[in-house]
Amino acid sequence: MSEAIRDIGHAVNLDERHAVGVVRSSHPVYVDLMPPCNDACPAGENIQAWLDHARAGDWHGAWQVMTADNPFPAIHGRVCYHPCEGACNRGSLDGSVSIHAIERYIGDLGNAQGWKVARAPATGKKVLVVGAGPSGLSAAWHLAVRGHEVTILEAGPIAGGMMRFAIPAYRLPRDILAREVARVEELGVRIVLDHRVADILAEQRAGGYDAVYLAIGAQVGRHVDIPARDAARVMDALDLLRAASQGEKPLLGRRVAIYGGGNTAMDAARTARRLGASDAMIIYRRDAAHMPAHAFEAQEAEEEGITFKWLSSIKDMTGEDITVEKMAIDDKGKVTPTGEYETLKADSLVLALGQTTDVDFLRGVPGLEFAPDGTLIVGEDMQTGHPGLFAGGDVTPATRSVTNAVGLGKHAARHIDAWLNGTRWEHPPRHPLVSFDDLHLPIFDDALKAKQAETPIEQRTGFQEVMGGLTEAEALHEAGRCLSCGNCYECDNCYAACPEDAITKLGPGMGYSVNLSLCTGCRACFEQCPCHAIDMVPESAPVAVAGPSLSEAVQ
Repeated sequence: MSEAIRDIGHAVNLDERHAVGVVRSSHPVYVDLMPPCNDACPAGENIQAWLDHARAGDWHGAWQVMTADNPFPAIHGRVCYHPCEGACNRGSLDGSVSIHAIERYIGDLGNAQGWKVARAPATGKKVLVVGAGPSGLSAAWHLAVRGHEVTILEAGPIAGGMMRFAIPAYRLPRDILAREVARVEELGVRIVLDHRVADILAEQRAGGYDAVYLAIGAQVGRHVDIPARDAARVMDALDLLRAASQGEKPLLGRRVAIYGGGNTAMDAARTARRLGASDAMIIYRRDAAHMPAHAFEAQEAEEEGITFKWLSSIKDMTGEDITVEKMAIDDKGKVTPTGEYETLKADSLVLALGQTTDVDFLRGVPGLEFAPDGTLIVGEDMQTGHPGLFAGGDVTPATRSVTNAVGLGKHAARHIDAWLNGTRWEHPPRHPLVSFDDLHLPIFDDALKAKQAETPIEQRTGFQEVMGGLTEAEALHEAGRCLSCGNCYECDNCYAACPEDAITKLGPGMGYSVNLSLCTGCRACFEQCPCHAIDMVPESAPVAVAGPSLSEAVQ
């Protein structure tokens, strides 16, 4: 037996009595539980379902399940911070399933094959979407699939929003982004570019729209009052990333300081290196443990030679001199100044302090309410205080990421569709979450995660994509690592384990049934189900059983 095979199962107490015999106190039922990957996905993908198709090599089926929730798998396979993998139960064994890499493979295959989705018959309803970023594009997709006529008004010269102007091409190639946006248009969605909305109600009246979805995004950088004298070069991180995405090359100099600790700061620093800076330093007032950037983003930046100046707050910039004050942080994460200063050298300073949304054009709309940070307040149905005016994404109080924005766009589309039909959409009841401790894995064989190829550090001189994809064989291997937590995948363990032949196979894809006239409640099926797709349900009253007890069968 291979050393890689380990016994990790629950210990079975053979002396423990489960009321097996002529009277049954509980019986098995097949259940569908919530896998942790599905639960953690901000886009609400049914990850386990499309992984089930993928492990069988049914790539088109996997793509169909995937795009029912997320129309941009090739994008998400590259830029999502994949919280699903952080929640994956397999992480307690030999490493979580590389869900994002499989998603990327399927998304790229779908683009190459030109796969499409069916559209429902036309409803005669018209919806206006403001903003062609991830949330607006997602809402438009889901509304169009439901048969509604959708128009997107975009202030910029090209669709994609922050996916195009804030995510560098080395993470998201522009041809991938363009192909996934084009698929939205192929559904019949009309995207009008260079159209800045000044009066949303006038736009609604002029177009005869039945509902409006606001998804304008956060494209205004936050600033801080830093005295800068003697022609010090100071620019916003979004301006830097936007210029780089358009092929421009801002004058940064050899030494660039980036102020901030989020993902945008990491992208700005890596972009500065690609634009010719030999020294790019990130200055942040907290330490690495308290930075808002994802750890893998900071690690990738460090691998590319980005340096970090933690616990430092910029107070002044004069010419090439940046004065920073050293900060202290307590065990609760509170930062306090120390009164100690030092001087750093830099040719330019890039501010990466977060983004905000410009909502001034909405101030005169009756019924709208605004949060202190300027975002729009919406109800559970994502509708504002003005009837028929919905909002989501960065314009509302929400976590700002591509995946979350896409999920909110889908969520808004459901509510808008229901509102147009005079009903209200209600989220179906959530199944109980299945944890690693709920699984029954008596024997486990290590299956190491497939590794994506990366461009060597010394070759990262331009904006070509850094991370490679999986081959078909690697994607199949990776999909096969899924433990199918909480959902039956017809492994036949229960069928083989039952000593009374009380379990019947119903055929491929149909699962099993339990003949309660034979079942003794011995729990053998429950103990042998690796994914916890069986629960033992107590009888309301003791039930006499016809078959021989397990103890009698053994004798």
